[in-house]
Amino acid sequence: MNFLRNLLAAILGTLIAFGIMFFMFLIFISLANVEEGVVVKNKSVLELQFDDPINDYTGSNEADPFAGLFDQAMGLDDIIHAIAVAKNDEKIEGISLKSQFVMAGWSQTQAIREAIRDFKESGKFVYAYADLYMQKDYFLASVADSVFLNPLGNMDFRGLSAEVLFFKELQEKTGVKMEVIRHGKYKSAVEPFLENSMSEANRTQIKELLSSLWGSIVEDIATDRDINTDDLNRIADTLGGRNPQYAKQTGLVDDLLYMDQYEGVLKKASGRTENESLQYIGLSDYMKEASKKILNKGSDRIAVIYAQGEIMYGEGGPSYIGQGIINDALIKARKDKKVKAVVLRVNSPGGSALTSDIIWREIELTKKEKPVIVSMGDVAASGGYYIAVGADKIFAEPTTITGSIGVFGTIPNISELSKNIGINAEQVATNVNSTEYSLFEPMTPQFRGVVTENIETTYQTFLSRVAAGRNISMARADSLAQGRVWSGVDAKELGLIDELGSLDDAIASAADLADLTAYSIRRYPRYKSNFEMLMEDLSGAKTRVQEDMIKSELGEDAFGLYKEIKRNAQQRGIQASMPFRLTIK
Repeated sequence: MNFLRNLLAAILGTLIAFGIMFFMFLIFISLANVEEGVVVKNKSVLELQFDDPINDYTGSNEADPFAGLFDQAMGLDDIIHAIAVAKNDEKIEGISLKSQFVMAGWSQTQAIREAIRDFKESGKFVYAYADLYMQKDYFLASVADSVFLNPLGNMDFRGLSAEVLFFKELQEKTGVKMEVIRHGKYKSAVEPFLENSMSEANRTQIKELLSSLWGSIVEDIATDRDINTDDLNRIADTLGGRNPQYAKQTGLVDDLLYMDQYEGVLKKASGRTENESLQYIGLSDYMKEASKKILNKGSDRIAVIYAQGEIMYGEGGPSYIGQGIINDALIKARKDKKVKAVVLRVNSPGGSALTSDIIWREIELTKKEKPVIVSMGDVAASGGYYIAVGADKIFAEPTTITGSIGVFGTIPNISELSKNIGINAEQVATNVNSTEYSLFEPMTPQFRGVVTENIETTYQTFLSRVAAGRNISMARADSLAQGRVWSGVDAKELGLIDELGSLDDAIASAADLADLTAYSIRRYPRYKSNFEMLMEDLSGAKTRVQEDMIKSELGEDAFGLYKEIKRNAQQRGIQASMPFRLTIK
C-alpha cells in the first residue's frame, strides 16, 4: 500500500509541477509579447531585409501571441502590402534595400521587384547596398535607383543552371529500387530512377525553360539598369561582374562604398545632416504597422485562397496542399454572399492526382456561382496546373514554371536487397489477387497491368480537364502534355494561360468579371501555428525539430537529397507531379 500511495503521490506531484511550469511558460511568453506599438518617426527609411524564407502566404493569426514563436517565414502578401502602404506614408522618405541570400523563388522575387517599382512612382528614393550579391539578390536590387557594393565585396552574375539527381546506379548497388509506371509517351517523368544520365530530350526542354526564365530576368534588369540585354549576356558569359571594379565598369552597380559612406547617401536623400542619425524602420516592424492599413475597402469581397506546397491527400497546411483545407476555403467563399469572386493563388509542383481532381471539382462547383481566377506563383505544374485549369482565367508571372501535364506512379521495391541480406518473404492468400503487392517480391505482370490501366485512365482524365478548361481538342492537349514544363512566357504563347501578371492583376481581373468597383480582400485559409499543432499533436513540432537537426548536421545540399529521397518514399497513389526536381541557380 505504501508503494502505491508513494507512486500516486509522485505521479500527482509530477503533473502539478508540469502544470506550474506550463503556466509560468505562458506568463513568460505573454510578457515577452507585451511591447510598445511600432512608432514610425518622421524622415524614416524603410529597410528591406529578408532574413527568413518567403512564402506566398503565412496564414497566421495576428492576435495569436504564439504566432511568431515557432513559425519563421515572411508572407509575400504582407511584404507587398507593406511596400504599398509605405508608398503613401508621409513619414517614409525612401527604401534601403539590403537583401543578401534572399530565400524566395524567382517569381516571388519578381513580384517584390514590381512592388518596389510601383513604390518608386511616388518619387521617393530606393537605394540598394550589399557586401555581396548572389544572382537573385542582384535581380531584386537592380530595380533600385542606385545600386552600391562594398569595395571588397562580391558579385555573382553568370546565368542560370539546373541540377537533376539520378538514382539508377544507387538502386542497383543497394538493391532498393523504385518501380516506375507511367503513361507511354510521358518521356521525362521519373527519368532519374530509370537512367544514370540525362536524355537529350530532357536536356533540351530544361535548356529551353532556363533560357526563357533567364530572358525574363535579363529583360527586367536591362529595363531598370539601362543596359542592353546583349551586353548583360556578354557580362554573364565573361563573368564581367566577378569583382567590384568590373561590376562598376560594366554598369551592374553605380558605385563602390563602405557602409558608413552608403549611410551618408541615405542621410542626404532623407534630408538629414551628416551629424544626424538615420532613422531606420525594419520591414518586420513596418509590416505590423502596415497590417492596420486597409488598402482595399468595400462591403463586397474578393476571396483570395492560397494553395502552396506539394499536393497530398489529407487536410493540408502551410507547406502542403490537401483537399480538406482548400475545399473548406472554396466552400466558405462560395457560400459567403459578400464574396463576389474568388482568386486561387497556386504555388505547387503537383503531387497526388486524386487530391488534384477533388480540388478541381470544388473549383468547378464554385465557378458556377462566382468567377474564379487563378494566379500562378513560382511553380504551378502538373497537379498544380490540374487544379488551375478549370478557372475562368489564368494569370502567371513570366518566371512561373507551369505545364508538366502527365501522371506516373513510383512504388518502392526491396526484393533485390532482401535476397542479398537473406530475407525470404512468403505469402498466404485466399484469392488470386489477395496479395496485391509485396515490397519483398518482384512486381508481378498482373499488378503492373492494373496500375498501368489506372495511370492511363488518370492521364486521359487530366487531358480532358485541360481540353475543357482551355477550350482545345484532346489532341492539342496531348501535344502540350508529355510532362513538358514551360515558363510563364511560353505558356502564354501556347495558350496554357491567359495573361502574364501578378496576383494583384488577377485580383483586378476578378473584380472586372464581378463588376466590382469597390471591394475588400478576404484571405483563406487560416493555418494552425506550430504551437497549436504542438498542443494537438506533438509529432508536428517534433518533425520540425528533427529536420532542423538533420539539416544542421548534413548541410544544405545533402539535406536537399535527404528530403528528395524521403518525398519519393512517402508518395502514395498515382502522381500528377513535375517529372523532376529542378535546383535552379
